Amino acid sequence: MLQKYFLIFLVSMVPLLELRGAIVMAVGWDLDYLTALTVCVIGNMLPVPIIYFFARKVLIWGADKKYTGRIFRLFLEKGEKAGRKLTKTAGRGGLFLALMLFVGIPLPGTGAWTGTLGASFLNMGIKTTAAAVSLGVVLAGIIMGAASTGVFSVLGF
Repeated sequence: MLQKYFLIFLVSMVPLLELRGAIVMAVGWDLDYLTALTVCVIGNMLPVPIIYFFARKVLIWGADKKYTGRIFRLFLEKGEKAGRKLTKTAGRGGLFLALMLFVGIPLPGTGAWTGTLGASFLNMGIKTTAAAVSLGVVLAGIIMGAASTGVFSVLGF
């Protein structure tokens, strides 16, 4: 049982899968939902400070390198695009809510990794970024938990 919690913890740190994939695994394994959500939120939030402080610098550094340039430029463009999308959606004043919803609505490419990278491009500040991203991650966990247990099908969606 502890192995399964450790596995969802690790999966929740992986880009693209993040908490969204880990919650589906937890529901499939019939793990306690609140415990699984807590484990997944912690796992998904663990990389946030590293992404915020270092990802942009590493991407800029590697963008002109022979072997890494192409993928690093792709991620740089993705971070810049996320930042522009957040600013366009909310303006400067509503960035907190926009970031929270960007991370919280479980669509491909809108998780904590991309949201944090976008926030770092906007210089939102680590405290604001961490708060907005963590609330978004919890929202995504609730939505994915509901979707995985069939709540939406019962409601007719």
